[in-house]
Amino acid sequence: MSMTRAAQRRVVRSKSSQRAVPVLSRLAEIAPVGMLVTGLEGTARYLNPAFTRLLGYGLDAETPLDGFDLFHEADAHAGRQHLERLARGESELYRGEHQMRHADGQSIWVMLAAALARNPNGEPDCVMLQVTSIELQKRAEEALVYTENRWNFALESARQGVWDHDIRTDGMFYSRMWRRMRGIPEEEKIGSDHQEQWIARLHPDDVARVLRDIHKQDQGDDNFDALEYRERRRDGKYIWIMSRGRPVEWDENGNTLRTVGTDTDITYLKTIEQELAAEKERLRVTLEAVADGMIGTDSAGRVTFMNPAAERFTGFTQSDAVGQFAENVFPLRHAHGHEAAPCPAITCLTHGSPYEVPDEVILVSRDGQARDIRCSASPVVMPDGSVTGAVLVFQDISQSRALQRELVHSANHDPLTSLPNRAAFDRALNLALASAEGSNRRHCLLYIDLDRFKPVNDTAGHAAGDALLKQVAETIRGACRGHDLAARLGGDEFAVLLEDCPLPNGKLVGQKIVRAIGALIFSWSGRDYQIGASIGAAAITPDAQSPATCLSEADAACYAAKAQGRGCVVAYPEIGQA
Repeated sequence: MSMTRAAQRRVVRSKSSQRAVPVLSRLAEIAPVGMLVTGLEGTARYLNPAFTRLLGYGLDAETPLDGFDLFHEADAHAGRQHLERLARGESELYRGEHQMRHADGQSIWVMLAAALARNPNGEPDCVMLQVTSIELQKRAEEALVYTENRWNFALESARQGVWDHDIRTDGMFYSRMWRRMRGIPEEEKIGSDHQEQWIARLHPDDVARVLRDIHKQDQGDDNFDALEYRERRRDGKYIWIMSRGRPVEWDENGNTLRTVGTDTDITYLKTIEQELAAEKERLRVTLEAVADGMIGTDSAGRVTFMNPAAERFTGFTQSDAVGQFAENVFPLRHAHGHEAAPCPAITCLTHGSPYEVPDEVILVSRDGQARDIRCSASPVVMPDGSVTGAVLVFQDISQSRALQRELVHSANHDPLTSLPNRAAFDRALNLALASAEGSNRRHCLLYIDLDRFKPVNDTAGHAAGDALLKQVAETIRGACRGHDLAARLGGDEFAVLLEDCPLPNGKLVGQKIVRAIGALIFSWSGRDYQIGASIGAAAITPDAQSPATCLSEADAACYAAKAQGRGCVVAYPEIGQA
C-alpha cells in the first residue's frame, strides 16, 4: 500500500500515468516472478507470494532468511559472489541461470535477475532479486534439438534482431528483425563502414560509454555481455536497445575472431522507467525478466494498457485494444472443447477478489492462432477500498503442455509399434471386467503369439525383427473393429480386447487375424519370410475372477493352439478337445 501511495505522490504527469501507478504497483504481488529484497549483508527484507510458491520460503522473524545463501551447493560459491559484488557496489545489475535450493532441500533451476538499489544519496541500500523457474526450459534443452529454421522463427517472434561480426574480415551480418527494428530496408547493403554508421546512430550521451564497454563484450567479459543504449531509427526517433553478445570463435592465441549476439527493442520498458522514476528500478527488472502477457482494465472491464507480450499473444496493439472489453481482446475457450471460457478479469471484478483459472484454457489470438495458457487476475484496490480495475497476467505454456501430452502418450504406448503398451492394456482390461460385473455385457480377450518369428530375428537380425513387428501390429489393428483395443504385451506377444463381443464372435475375429498374419510376406535383404500366429481366446463375463485369471485362461488357450499345430484359434473352454 505504501508503494502505491508513493507512486501517486510522485507521478502526476497525466491521468493515464496516474491510473498506471496502482496497476503497476500490484505487479510485485501478483506477477508470477518471484521477488526478494535483501539488505547488503543478505538478510531478507521482503519477498512476494510468487517467491514463496517457487522456493517455499517465507519471512520468519525468529529465523532471519539469508537471501545470499539460497543457492544449491553446486552453485553456492559463484552465486554468492555475484550478489556480494552487487552489495559492495562493484556492479549494478546481474542476470544468470542458477540452481537454487527449495525449502524442502530440492534444487530448482531459475533465471536470476539481481539489481543494486541506492538511497537518495547514491549509496548502496539493498539488493533486489527476481527468480523465474526455467525447469521446463532445462528439460527441453536436454530432450530437444531445434533446427535452425525454428531457432530463427523463435527469435523473430520474440522481436530479437541477430548480428554476427567476423573480426577477420570485418564483415557484419544483420537479420531481418535487426533491420526492421531500425527501419533499414532488408535489401539495403551495409558496407564496410558499418561501425561508423552504427556510431553515428547512437545517442550522443551514450557514445563514450558504449565504445568503452563494447571492447569488453568482444573479449567475452561476462559483466558486459548485455549493453543498453539509444539508437536512432531512420524516421529520426530514438529507440532503446539491449544488445547481448559474446565471442564464439578464437585463434590459437586466444584472440577473438567472431562475435555473435542479439538486439532487443526495450523502448517500452525504458518509457515506463522514465514515467515512474520512484519505481523504475524494481519495475524495470520485473518487466525485463518477465515475458508474460499483462493486461490492465478499468472497473467496467475495458482495457487500459497492455504490455508487448500481451500484444504479441493476442494480436492486438495497445492502441487498438484500449477501450475494448477484456473478453473481446482476450478470448478464451476450454482446452477440451470449443465452448468459450469466462474472462478472468471480468470474473475478478465481479467477485472483487483475485481469480486464477483452474482449468486448461486456450487463448485464440486475433489472427486465429491458439495458445495453451495459464492466467490469473487480481483487482486493483484503492486505499478507500474501491476497485478501480484489474490486472490480468498470463503465460504461454503451449510447449510445456505439448511435452506433457507427449510424455503421457509415451507412458501408455509401445515405442516400436505405437500400440498401447502392457500398462495401458491392463487398465483397459480392469475397466472391461468392471463393466461386465452386474450386467449382461460380454467381452472377449485374444492372446496372440507369433509363430516362426524367432528365425527372422536370428537370421536377419533385430532390425528386421523390429520392422516385422511393426507390420504385424498394423495387420492386427487392420483386422479388428475400430473400437477394439489392440496392444503389444512384449516381445512377439500381442493382445486384443473385444468389447461387447461374445466368445464365438471373438473366435471369428481371431481367425481373421490368423489369416491376415499368415498371408503376410515379409521381405528383408532380398529374402522373403512368412510367419504365422496362434491365438487363445477367453471370455470376460460377470463371473470372471480377475484380470490375471482372464489373461491366464487366454494364455493357456494360446498354448493349446500351438500344441494343435499352430496357426489356429483355441477358446479357453476348448482346451484338451481334439
